[in-house]
Amino acid sequence: MGVQGLTTYVEGNKQFLQDVRFRDSRLVIDGCALFFRLYFNHGLDQQYGGDYGAFSCLLSEFLSALAACNIQPYVVLDGGMDPSDKKISTLRQRLQSKIKEADSIAHGRHGSVLPLLTREVFTEVLIQRGVPLFQCSAEADWEIACLAHQWNCPVLTNDSDFYIFDLPGGYLPFRFFQWTNVNGKASQRYISTRCYTTKGLCRWFGGLSPELLPLCAVLTGNDYGTPRDAETLLALLDVSDLRGGGARGRGRAPSSRIEGILLWLSSFSSPGEALEEVTRLMVDSGRGRGGGKGGLSSQLWAGMQEYHITAQSSLARWFSGGKAAPGGKASQLPECLSQAATKGLLAPLVVDALVMHRVLLIPQVENSKLASSHCSARAIRQAIYGILLQRGGQDNVDARAQASTSQGTRGGRGQGGRGRGGGQVGAGRGGDHTQHGGHVGFPSEQVSSAAGAQAKTSSISICVEEYDRLDLSLKKNQVEAHPVRTPLCLDTLGQSRPAVRLGVLLDVLGVTELDLAPVAHHLRLAAALTGFWLRQASPPPSQPQLQALLLGMVYGELTLINQPGATQHQHAVPQVNWAAERRVQAGLDRLRVRAGERRGLDVGDAHSFSQWQACLWSALCLNQLLLFPLPAPYTSWVFSGTLVHGLLRCLKGGRPAESLLAGGSFSGQLYSSLLDAVKNCSSKGQPSSSASGRRKRGGRRGRRGRGRGGRGAAGGTGELSNKFALLMSEEESDD
Repeated sequence: MGVQGLTTYVEGNKQFLQDVRFRDSRLVIDGCALFFRLYFNHGLDQQYGGDYGAFSCLLSEFLSALAACNIQPYVVLDGGMDPSDKKISTLRQRLQSKIKEADSIAHGRHGSVLPLLTREVFTEVLIQRGVPLFQCSAEADWEIACLAHQWNCPVLTNDSDFYIFDLPGGYLPFRFFQWTNVNGKASQRYISTRCYTTKGLCRWFGGLSPELLPLCAVLTGNDYGTPRDAETLLALLDVSDLRGGGARGRGRAPSSRIEGILLWLSSFSSPGEALEEVTRLMVDSGRGRGGGKGGLSSQLWAGMQEYHITAQSSLARWFSGGKAAPGGKASQLPECLSQAATKGLLAPLVVDALVMHRVLLIPQVENSKLASSHCSARAIRQAIYGILLQRGGQDNVDARAQASTSQGTRGGRGQGGRGRGGGQVGAGRGGDHTQHGGHVGFPSEQVSSAAGAQAKTSSISICVEEYDRLDLSLKKNQVEAHPVRTPLCLDTLGQSRPAVRLGVLLDVLGVTELDLAPVAHHLRLAAALTGFWLRQASPPPSQPQLQALLLGMVYGELTLINQPGATQHQHAVPQVNWAAERRVQAGLDRLRVRAGERRGLDVGDAHSFSQWQACLWSALCLNQLLLFPLPAPYTSWVFSGTLVHGLLRCLKGGRPAESLLAGGSFSGQLYSSLLDAVKNCSSKGQPSSSASGRRKRGGRRGRRGRGRGGRGAAGGTGELSNKFALLMSEEESDD
């Protein structure tokens, strides 16, 4: 949500905020606000693809500060898109803005873009630390407010909507939460902060009822329920009532629009009375929206209901171990996936693809003259869509074929949301594609029957809308869902044998278990997707780029093993000189790009590594959907942008990769095993099964950025050695 101008107004008037020493309390945290705030406010890398290890350490320090003050955090995360589509235009605008900011950063100018894997690192650290976490189906504000209200504890966020929610425990703005400076003696440690309550604000305005604040939010402009003619209404109020002498004016010019609205509202005894007067002003002026008083009043009332808090929070029961909670879009998932989604173990992309048939792809810092880095991982996402949407069988074929005749009048699949007033839920997806038959999970004779019926009834493919970058513009692409080769049924996914689910994952990535045998289980997904990246990335990655990535993984492993309290990892690898390995780790760390260096970003290298991150992100989503047939890699340490770019510079300067590991027998063996596995995964004759058979149908469209690479587009890709060229698939080599 967000109320325009409210944060500036409240924080500019210190009488609305009370100094507190915060300790010994529950704290409900807006998870998305937390990871944005931590990442952007502490100078972490954005230009080179992200410093996830540094972010992981920072988040751990934050959680430790809370623990020192006996503060128990409960983190609530936004999920995917609102099924009512109320915010889709806002989301598109934000994506368009981030595309341009990413390009600005790529060229050394200012911008603000969150690295692609930040959210995954965030949930990973919370789960490892045992922090209670809940991922909502859509926006989390209302769930956060209800939970904090029931528990009578404060909320930590930076969302101006929490100046409107009536919370007895108050709202702690991030700006004033001094967690880096814990004060007090041992058992009395506290964090200095400032607390806002609606009571304090309302007292300042002569006993204004907190129930009237939601109307202020709607009138001044928020993302939900705001009428198009809000500006017209504000102009009317300014002229007739706020600037000198309307019937309800106070006879003085307000210092701001917010203050003016609050002054005006303070003379009403109830929301109903105020709403009636607002409607009268609009309609009598002749500028009201069509539908007269009733229509405008209903619209404003619906917007106000977004701030109505229920007495009982569904999350309170969930956090206490009493289960329930999912609801919303997650209720359309099988139970095993629904539970995974609420625990932050299923990416919002998966839920959005199933319910909305729409996904938003996060912009990265890359070469904007080439195709989006997400194009390299399209085959993985198409497999995800196939598993989700090709739910098959003869009955579904017939039903979907029939539905195709009336698709234009169908609303969205989701009837989720928060079950409150405020607009029609599931009002439509806009540009949805008709579903037609799938056949996953059925015997071969049923497959043939379903496929035959499908061919007769409809030739329209099941598609998902992907919003992605084309040059510097946001573009909507219709991406076809492709069935995986091994039959899987979404509704019974949790009952499928692990070996079957592993086979699907490896098949999509174009690898076998034998290919991955040289590496530890927790690194196998990273090795497999690196082989996939070598085949799919365009321009083809260079040998130094691959070596830098693998050296970065070695550094991450050494960091994990040498962390305090990680001796169990060392015991798992006996007879290793850990002092020597720590010297190798320190030597690699010295090569990372440092802040303030004059040498600029190599955009070609950035584009290649962004493609690798896109492949990892999509592979993580697929692995989650398949209920983790492979262990998730330690995302915090599998990639560091500043380190990988620094290592690449060193390799381009002529240093052999192995020389950077001199003296470390364990690190040298780990690097060698990773390289062997990637060679196996990227060898000829192992195309991704979800891609095989498609290339004849033009499945590689868009991969080459409309042929606009030109000199310097590869940005350091360089000439491939004959040895390294063997790592490429035949198709890539032909390109």
